[in-house]
Amino acid sequence: MPSLNDLAEGMLSEFEAKDRAREETLKLSRSLIRNCSASIRSVHRGDLPEAERYMGIALETLKRIRDQTRDQPVIRYAGFVDDAEQEYAEARNVYSIITSHEVLSPHEVGVDTVNYLSGLGDVTGELRRHILDLIRQGRPADGEYFLDVMEEIYRLLMLFDYPDAITRGLRRKSDLARSMLEKTRGDLTNAIEMAAMAGSIHRLEDKLKEAGSRV
Repeated sequence: MPSLNDLAEGMLSEFEAKDRAREETLKLSRSLIRNCSASIRSVHRGDLPEAERYMGIALETLKRIRDQTRDQPVIRYAGFVDDAEQEYAEARNVYSIITSHEVLSPHEVGVDTVNYLSGLGDVTGELRRHILDLIRQGRPADGEYFLDVMEEIYRLLMLFDYPDAITRGLRRKSDLARSMLEKTRGDLTNAIEMAAMAGSIHRLEDKLKEAGSRV
């Protein structure tokens, strides 16, 4: 029969391994989130090569996280890996929607379904930012497509009306997406109306100048 000291050594070794895996996975998760955030900022700046570079780093980090947690389910589902996957899903879709007008599927992104949906909910905030950038650039009409995508995302999220224990906070993401959608619709509508009014004024001025030159 093993002594208590022998038992303790075995259990301590197991806990030490878990602790090392946790610390390493936490560090990797934070790195992944930073690179995804950098990729999104690069997309908004129009620096697509830089956005792709950051996404490549994020993907390699995600692979390391999966290797690290393959035999450590307690660490995999501690919460911080889910946060990293959500950020990765958000970054992948922000890039795809803005550059290719395409929403990626959960399979294409390669993350847990709930994390995919949560990341997609966060995409609405980035699309709002993109639409506001287009308005400032004098291109409000180009924002209509992205507003439609925001609405489609919100409708998709509303289909998953399940207990929070299953969806892990998805209801809150749905509520935020609705708020973003309503604000952005108002901003874009006003911008398009103002652009149309400005166009009408310019046309009227041109006609008046033309009429004046004939007198």
